[in-house]
Amino acid sequence: MHVLSVSSLKGGVGKTTVALGLASAALNRGLNTLVIDLDPQCDATSGLAAPSDQGFSVAEVLQTGKVATLRRAIVPSAWFRDSKMDVLVGSPRSLLLDNPAPSVNDVWKLEEVLVRIEDDYDLVIIDTPPSINALTRTAWVASDRVILVTEPALYSVIAADRARKAIQEISAKLSPRLQLLGVVVNRFRPQSHEHDYRIKELKELFGDQILMPYFEERAAVQQATGAARPIHSWPAEGAAEIARGFDWLLAGALSELEQAAGNKEKVGAVGRSIRGTGIEEIIEVQEVRPKKKRWWSRKSS
Repeated sequence: MHVLSVSSLKGGVGKTTVALGLASAALNRGLNTLVIDLDPQCDATSGLAAPSDQGFSVAEVLQTGKVATLRRAIVPSAWFRDSKMDVLVGSPRSLLLDNPAPSVNDVWKLEEVLVRIEDDYDLVIIDTPPSINALTRTAWVASDRVILVTEPALYSVIAADRARKAIQEISAKLSPRLQLLGVVVNRFRPQSHEHDYRIKELKELFGDQILMPYFEERAAVQQATGAARPIHSWPAEGAAEIARGFDWLLAGALSELEQAAGNKEKVGAVGRSIRGTGIEEIIEVQEVRPKKKRWWSRKSS
């Protein structure tokens, strides 16, 4: 079972849209998939048309740390095909657990219950809140890789750089297997000089970790999301092109996750050793504006 977080430290960049696009691609590929909605806004739960009135949610899972609670909080989505698409439903109550300085024991709770259901799914996609508090750290500790979502705008570039530094610090202090998979550029406008400039900045910061393709603003995405339908089954103009983009993105992610799987057991043992120390760390990430240095890229796009 591979675990992939989809994150941004700035709201409004289309993070959940990318998470749902990857989920749609996973369904189209025939993967048994679990989407975990850790964002208290619960947009992923709504986008998958999952029932949210079952009495159990991700909030109760994080409070109890019990596998029985996890199984009761997982529900089938309304997306059907040969494979299953389940949801660990989100809840506004999870906001009460989003402590800015969580203990090490707290951030390991999701990881500890997920390992008990690893034979049930091929892929887990975690939609995280746009912050670096307890919920996002909990998701990252449970993840093999993180995809960052940004748009080509100044504050989004700054947030992506902050997130990268946070991932590096959590990997060093808590979960050695955690790595940044790459950065998805969303809501790209090809005719915008500002967007071209910000993409150059992103390439300065991330090099070949900028993932392709760039996702343009399309009405079909909003329509499919509003109808709680996978983009792969949406008939509107432009939907097929967006769906192919998510197929490409997922294929690349799965390739890296498969390569990482060989090292998972070894680094997992190191992570459990770190957890056993009981040391509580507060991870502070400084906001650093992108430097205006000469643009370069390892590979042209």
